[in-house]
Amino acid sequence: MAKLTLTTFVSLDGVMQAPGGPDEDTTGGFEYGGWMVPFADDGLGAFINEVFDRSGAYLLGRRTYDIFSSYWPEVTDPQDPVAARLNTLPKHVVSRTLTAPEWENTTVVRGDVPAEVAQLKEQTAEGELQIHGSGTLAQFLLAHGLIDEVNLIVHPVYLGSGRRLFADGGEPTAFELTGARTTGSGIAIHTYRPAGRARFGTFEQDV
Repeated sequence: MAKLTLTTFVSLDGVMQAPGGPDEDTTGGFEYGGWMVPFADDGLGAFINEVFDRSGAYLLGRRTYDIFSSYWPEVTDPQDPVAARLNTLPKHVVSRTLTAPEWENTTVVRGDVPAEVAQLKEQTAEGELQIHGSGTLAQFLLAHGLIDEVNLIVHPVYLGSGRRLFADGGEPTAFELTGARTTGSGIAIHTYRPAGRARFGTFEQDV
């Protein structure tokens, strides 16, 4: 069974909305799209290449799928480690409205999404089943305990507004740190594994 992983860019205050460009996602009047671009460096590129090298299939939300499908099919360099995999490996997009995806090797996931995703994990024989971005989908699958590993790529910028990965009202959950590195521009990359319910205590001394 494949491991389901999530890789996402976040700001210091946890915003994941529209990291790559000003018009990527302006939902809610978001004005700060493209906030990750000034920090992109060789260290980030090396990590992203490592992540895609482990991929066996992709699971995407509709908005992220539309962004990817409008760009990556145009990148035809066979030596590009991201494009070479995205354009050839199976892609699964969660959508109620998409009926005829044009990007090669795309299937639409609808209906009982948790059950379908659990089945996709079983069916992916080699590599990871990877989520990239896809905030709404990521929140939903985290709540259902289906994500096995999270790569948080934390950028040194505070935004003050925007869609966050961990929204208010979620189930308190502990995570185990399994990897960490920093890049030259100050990006901190943390890899976490869910470790069950969060626990709580006190430093107060018994009287």
